[in-house]
Amino acid sequence: MLGAVPLGITGSAVARPSTKLKVLVAGGHPDDPESGCGGTIARYADAGHDVIALYLTRGEAGIAGKTHDDAARIRTAEAERASAILGAKARFFGQIDGDTHVDRGAYVAMRELFERERPDVIFTHWPVDTHPDHRAVSLLAYDAWMRTGRTAALGYFEVLTGDQTQLFHPTDYVDISAVAPRKRDAVMAHVSQKPEEWYPAHERMSRFRGMEHGCEHAEAFVRHDRGPVLPLPG
Repeated sequence: MLGAVPLGITGSAVARPSTKLKVLVAGGHPDDPESGCGGTIARYADAGHDVIALYLTRGEAGIAGKTHDDAARIRTAEAERASAILGAKARFFGQIDGDTHVDRGAYVAMRELFERERPDVIFTHWPVDTHPDHRAVSLLAYDAWMRTGRTAALGYFEVLTGDQTQLFHPTDYVDISAVAPRKRDAVMAHVSQKPEEWYPAHERMSRFRGMEHGCEHAEAFVRHDRGPVLPLPG
């Protein structure tokens, strides 16, 4: 069942009716879409919707002692495995980890991607974030959303709130209790990133958001109120 969570809803925008949604989740690196909203991805996919996990980079700078090419190869394979666990399709935008840019060419490229994919729902990083790559993909996605008419619902997710995501005040929640083990498996597929060291912080976050939402585990989002209401699963 799909339905917008009635928290923080303002204005007269309503979700577009659709029997099958296309959901695009844009993250900075392999593991960001999974850790930020992997449970929500799994719930959309399980409901029969198409989900794209879009990675701004291939994580080229993310493995100590590896060349960019070797790291990209390893992390691309990890992202593809993780996406498959969640029921999503992995796509790569083509920027370089640690050397991302927000300029005219990047804006045009992201807008063209949105025009090709025509997503119904978009998720990306909350823009107030300590990581420049997270900020970059957030700004590119926001610009593309505006320039393609704001016809899709736009939501922002959090990653390592307090350490990376800052000033995040949710408007909407998704109960991910039933798919939390799959989210964990998807993140653990990123073996090169030693997720066993940092994923426990994400599990504490999902338990805290679950407490706010009245369930065991939840993911939280900030919905942009100048577009349609998020047609969230559950």
